[in-house]
Amino acid sequence: MLAVLRLGDDAYGVPIRQEIVGCTGRDASPGAIYTTLERLEDKGLVRSRFGDPTPERGGRAKRYFRLTVPGRQALVRAQQSYQRLLDGVTLPGVSRA
Repeated sequence: MLAVLRLGDDAYGVPIRQEIVGCTGRDASPGAIYTTLERLEDKGLVRSRFGDPTPERGGRAKRYFRLTVPGRQALVRAQQSYQRLLDGVTLPGVSRA
């Protein structure tokens, strides 16, 4: 969901995967990405739409994703929970500003 948020209007499979790899260093298969996006859509956290077909993709349309209001709320809750877990924790080798 963070990759979808970061990419804004350009959030479709390939850049979403590249964003995840670039930010985490962890690879994910395209199938895993789309399975996750479909589950998030089933839960109402993201919504998808198809763009216009492009010649580069053999006439296939890109499927674009965006966060819904409940998706943004879920990210806020997750970030707040993560911050609470970090409160009072000092990790060796990590400086906190």
